[in-house]
Amino acid sequence: MGDKRKVYLEEHNPEWKNKYLEEEEKIKGIFGGQLENSYHIGSTSISGIKAKPVIDILLEVKDIHEVDRLNNAMEQLGYEAMGEHGIEGRRFFRKGGNNRTHHIHVFEKGNSEIKRHVNFRDYMRAHPEEARKYESLKAELAQKYCDDMEKYAESKSEFIREMDRKAELWLFH
Repeated sequence: MGDKRKVYLEEHNPEWKNKYLEEEEKIKGIFGGQLENSYHIGSTSISGIKAKPVIDILLEVKDIHEVDRLNNAMEQLGYEAMGEHGIEGRRFFRKGGNNRTHHIHVFEKGNSEIKRHVNFRDYMRAHPEEARKYESLKAELAQKYCDDMEKYAESKSEFIREMDRKAELWLFH
């Protein structure tokens, strides 16, 4: 059974940052001392580009196994605990069912996925022309795969890997 959500993009909304900050406050109350860092990632964190209106939050924690004990508290906030959800060493939470509003990606401090996501975001923010290319690709794929969220996500992966490589080089220059 695949993802039944429709793929659609919205113009960048400055409110997305506030929605991130509001949610971050709630999450801090649950994660407490376990939380090392919180990052607004994904397209809603990149100014000026269209995005699916889902706030992606990356949490860096001290011990990934302790996160499983927080599932009930996260459910009280409206999240569904999805376990690793296809990425080893991650805990994934989603909110909003088929009208998704938030995704939370939790990784243990030192996991390379943290740096990769933050580097991608920072590279896109620093290179608006690359961000516009990403937006253009997403718009094309959203039209092509409007009823297939999995195919949409899968079709972006080559571009994302290329941007990850560029971001890594950019970071060290």
